[in-house]
Amino acid sequence: MISTKPGLNRFLRVTPKGLLRLDQAKVKAEQRLDGKYLLRCSDPKLSAEDIALGYKQLLEVERGWRDMKITLDLRPVFHRREDRIRAHILLCWLALLLIRVAETETGHTWTTIRTEIDRLHLGVLTGPAGTFAQRTELSQPQKTLLTKLRVTEPPRIFDATPATA
Repeated sequence: MISTKPGLNRFLRVTPKGLLRLDQAKVKAEQRLDGKYLLRCSDPKLSAEDIALGYKQLLEVERGWRDMKITLDLRPVFHRREDRIRAHILLCWLALLLIRVAETETGHTWTTIRTEIDRLHLGVLTGPAGTFAQRTELSQPQKTLLTKLRVTEPPRIFDATPATA
């Protein structure tokens, strides 16, 4: 019900008979603001374009943090020493930088890159003759990504260890 939604009930009015109706004046006033943003800044020397660019970059950083939390499987870390806090932030920043470099070099989003690379697997077979580890064959999109990132193709055979008697 609209009357229970805090974001939507501001568009309602109560008639003298106690009925709920849409307040068309409030709806039209809100429509005039569609697509417009109010950006605040404490530096009066910045232009509107610079302020907007700063907010867009902030959105990119926030998206990067969300990506890192998911991609790197980050959990809340409770450090007490300043050097550990700084190291944690630096590692997260380096991971974000790596993600952005990969996106820039390939022209793909991190989600696309990750999805494609996640399709690469390593199979390990262990039997009486020993252990054998081999990766799956690279697909054309995977080869293209590795080439654009200037990463050498991983070896097809990772391990071939005969059993000891």
